[in-house]
Amino acid sequence: MMAAFAPGLVAFGACLAILPLLRREHTLARIMMTGMSFVLLLHYFVWRVTQTLPPLGLTADAVVGYPFVAAEAASMIAVCLSLLFLSRTIDRSPEVNAILRRSRAPTDAPLVDVFICTYNEEKAILERTIIGATGLNYPNYRVWVLDDGRRLWLRRLAQELGCNYLTRPDNRHAKAGNINHGLHHVSALPDRPEFISILDADFVPMPDFLTRAISLMQDGTVGVVQTPQHFINPDPIQTNLAATDVWPDEQRFFFDILMPAKDAWGTAFCCGTSSLIRFSGLMQIGGFPTDSVTEDYLVTLRLKERGLRTVYLNERLTIGLAPEGLKEYITQRGRWCLGFMQIFRGRSGPFSRQSRLAFMDRLSLVDAFMSWAAVYGTKVFGLVVPWLFLLFGIKAVHADLFELLTYFLPFYVWHAFTMAWISRGRSLAIMTDVSQYIAAPAVLKAVVTGLVKPQGHKFKVTAKGGDRNLRFIEWPLLRLYGGALLITLVGIAYAFILHPRGDSIAYGGLALAWSLYNCVVLAIVCFICIEQPRRRKAERFERDEPILVHEGAEPRLVRMADISISGARFIDPAPPAIGALIKCNVYGQSVTATVVRRTRDGFGVRFEDAVATRINVVRAFYAGEYVRAFHGVRAAPVGKALLMRLFG
Repeated sequence: MMAAFAPGLVAFGACLAILPLLRREHTLARIMMTGMSFVLLLHYFVWRVTQTLPPLGLTADAVVGYPFVAAEAASMIAVCLSLLFLSRTIDRSPEVNAILRRSRAPTDAPLVDVFICTYNEEKAILERTIIGATGLNYPNYRVWVLDDGRRLWLRRLAQELGCNYLTRPDNRHAKAGNINHGLHHVSALPDRPEFISILDADFVPMPDFLTRAISLMQDGTVGVVQTPQHFINPDPIQTNLAATDVWPDEQRFFFDILMPAKDAWGTAFCCGTSSLIRFSGLMQIGGFPTDSVTEDYLVTLRLKERGLRTVYLNERLTIGLAPEGLKEYITQRGRWCLGFMQIFRGRSGPFSRQSRLAFMDRLSLVDAFMSWAAVYGTKVFGLVVPWLFLLFGIKAVHADLFELLTYFLPFYVWHAFTMAWISRGRSLAIMTDVSQYIAAPAVLKAVVTGLVKPQGHKFKVTAKGGDRNLRFIEWPLLRLYGGALLITLVGIAYAFILHPRGDSIAYGGLALAWSLYNCVVLAIVCFICIEQPRRRKAERFERDEPILVHEGAEPRLVRMADISISGARFIDPAPPAIGALIKCNVYGQSVTATVVRRTRDGFGVRFEDAVATRINVVRAFYAGEYVRAFHGVRAAPVGKALLMRLFG
């Protein structure tokens, strides 16, 4: 038994000894770690193919076993491609800093048109974005609200906040069509822009967004500068697991780790919002492509064919809203997958003869395809194969638990350490499985739909805002995965209590260990399906700092406990009366506020609702460091949060 664990323990010890000596930004170190993962994976797969397949024939074992190993092979190809791209990374911030130190005079700043794309978002969300966009520290830009909802109140809000407003008679081609209408309008103006910046309706730019992004456009071969998406609110996984303080949002690995790696290989791509795009390049390709619902990725490919590349600036320069509910989260992933399948089948796909893409661009597209289709498809087998043995005795894998541990555990340990090291602790295998299972039904549907019928699909907007105060259960997903959990538990009880198979007990140990792991993952998924209420519409952030408060003529110091865009809470042994007007020095300025409640240890205030105050507060709030930064994730706090959610 111990001999089965020995290779895994060797891998564990080697990682502990080696990783402290390596620097993750060094390509050679990354190649060594990812290369060893590849070798161990290949070692496992050779054993898997040569030693564990059932005999060929029309048996139940073979009918299940061979499709399963094919799916596993496809998933391993996806892992290998991911390891290849993660073997390099690039940080463009030093380049930007050097450019800005020798930058041109402000009078030479090229004109930028900032497009805020909106369809049905509420006023509070749009107001923040417009205020942020009109307060950029850049000398030569215009802001345009592109309203596909044709709302009179938004026209008035745009006028009130000093920006331009555009609408169109129909919603043809959804977001891409909306942007193209804006491009057509500004191209007819006497002063045409040199660059276009795209912002989704919920993404508030920080003051230096344009200044830093446009510095990389001094290289004439750059067509797109993409920056990451950061979120001011927790996503549904964080919220529903009560893990907001210990687990990062699901997009952090993609934007903080994968995109810099793709950029190092020259295969970074536009993600829509928070990007800056060369106007002349857009005119060359006829504006944003409309043959995919992920027009942002496609615009990178079309610009690549014209010799214009996409680069990635990994700095927090915009802050938006993550999907606030599980339904919206799933809709977003399904749309991304569908859009990619449309690209895969289209003229810019990796195997298209019409495309002029380079080899690495095509390989990056294959990598993305395998990540969607192969990885999510294998998840289904990961649930079903143990059931088939436990309930029906079908052995898709002819090996026992100890054989599997001998060959698979070294790869698993080394790969887990490698991913944790590369991602600065943002990757935990069990949480990756959880997020993939949540999106799997929508993703697999999108894979099939997009490949079979790539065109004729409507753009599904990710809803933001609205009332989130009540607990809500995502019943379709809960029924699916609750049923899967029940079948797994029934299978364990049947095989090991009601009808044990003595001659297959070794393989049964493999099925049992596999099923118990699935039970943990499925239980977490089921709890995520129970949406927890979000009681505050404006995100609040804890603070602990002295604040000067004026009540009448008497200034005094109190301590700020938390703050949001709309108000704050202070710790004060002698709180003012409810309804009292005070002035508080927050965000570096004096803000008038009304006392709206008294608390056990102080009082809460609502900031003045005047336009000038709202503008100052929003700009200062989004320029501050209020978004949680996860420089690393420790397994113990995450595990504690999961246990408290599961059993608390």
